[in-house]
Amino acid sequence: MLVLDTHVVAWLAGAPEKLSRQASQAIEHARTLNAGLCIAGVTLVELAVMLARGRLQVQFQATLDSFLEEVERMCVVLPIDRHTANHVTHLPASYPRDPIDRIIGATAIAHGMPLVTADERIRKSGAVTTIW
Repeated sequence: MLVLDTHVVAWLAGAPEKLSRQASQAIEHARTLNAGLCIAGVTLVELAVMLARGRLQVQFQATLDSFLEEVERMCVVLPIDRHTANHVTHLPASYPRDPIDRIIGATAIAHGMPLVTADERIRKSGAVTTIW
């Protein structure tokens, strides 16, 4: 199972060529094994804002609701629970300060899954196992 960062979901929907080879292979492997692709619940909010503001282009004609429904069909949505909240508070200073980035990373840690992300600051922090 993998947790996908918001930009990874956005790129899967509109620009899959932006994914690294390793990220693409890991995602395809998880799909093949039915192992599961996951997102933090807050990722739905980020995607909704991006689409509503025209910052996200998808390869198919979609309303906001139908796009989010497709994301929910493709990924398990992991809620913010006490374990995730606890991990948010224990991320190192080297981890990005953005609250959404922290929730996404903490979600991966709380569920013991790697995070698929291109975010160099997250990867360099060493706080979460990453794939890129």
